[in-house]
Amino acid sequence: MTPADDVQTPAERSLGRGRLIHILVSGPSMVPTLRHDDHVVVHRTRRIRPGDVVVGSFPARPDLLVVKRAVRREGGGWWLVSDNEAVTDDSRRYGPAEVYGRVVVRCWPPRRVGIVQ
Repeated sequence: MTPADDVQTPAERSLGRGRLIHILVSGPSMVPTLRHDDHVVVHRTRRIRPGDVVVGSFPARPDLLVVKRAVRREGGGWWLVSDNEAVTDDSRRYGPAEVYGRVVVRCWPPRRVGIVQ
């Protein structure tokens, strides 16, 4: 374990150290943009803009990695929301989140491969 590992959340440690990371989407919170069982590639970066689909975690749930849409910077973190308005397991419930990277492409299933916007 390195000193940098001491400050990482369990969710961030689960991403590993690579710049490009493969993530499996679980659940309906990002429908219609992303669906359950979509596979995405995440570019690990802190350069996030409002509107980006991102991967992060909430301080109240440091073990849970989430895929959400960044809305605005708030309190040292990002306000994240679900694209599916019926799902509220986002900043409306947990507050600002730590963001680790931006979702850039859906790589599975083949009929849905493409850039994520």
